[in-house]
Amino acid sequence: MLSAWGYGLGASLPLVVGAAVGLRWRLPRAVLAALMAFGAGTMVAAAAEELFGPAFGQLEPARAGAALLLGAGVYVVASHVLDQRASGGAVGLALLLGAILDGVPENAALGVSLSGGGGIVLLVAIAVGNVPEAIGSAATLRDDPHLGARRGLALWSATAAVLVVTTVLAHAAADSVGPATIASTQAFAGGATIAVLADTLMPEAYREGGWWVGVATAAGFLTSYLLG
Repeated sequence: MLSAWGYGLGASLPLVVGAAVGLRWRLPRAVLAALMAFGAGTMVAAAAEELFGPAFGQLEPARAGAALLLGAGVYVVASHVLDQRASGGAVGLALLLGAILDGVPENAALGVSLSGGGGIVLLVAIAVGNVPEAIGSAATLRDDPHLGARRGLALWSATAAVLVVTTVLAHAAADSVGPATIASTQAFAGGATIAVLADTLMPEAYREGGWWVGVATAAGFLTSYLLG
């Protein structure tokens, strides 16, 4: 159980660190874009290799695909609702929403994987991807007159706490959760991750950084494979 707390903190604390950086300092647009693109690259690798890939090997293609599309659909619909209701902080709130929607299934998968002695690869992928995601969100939340720095940091801290608890609870329930349920959770997380990338993270990185951010994305992708 102690290892579950450690892994949960290791995966979630980068959210708080990234949010604190984004709320405290105004990073140059090029730096922020590079960080977001790098994080997007790591998330691409995680979605394919650590989430949907294993799920596709465990489940029938139709079930794995349905879970993937459900995860993407839930994020897209929720993000659209936020976009309709929010103003200046819509991007920041969308990234925060993405951290929750893909973070809960990811951390649940992380907690379950600890029972088999694994989890380190997924931990690294989650942690590396969380930092730029939080920085990018916090940078926009800081300028939102309805939230501000304190509330923005409180939101990210609460999100991190939820993800830590999710990891611990999933680890505790690992023995009673079937392989199909675990695989469906992974596929759902993969779909939500892909939707975050396509709908928010990559477009925002390109808007802030321009044509060269593709190199940073590829670097993040390569880093995930090297660490894995």
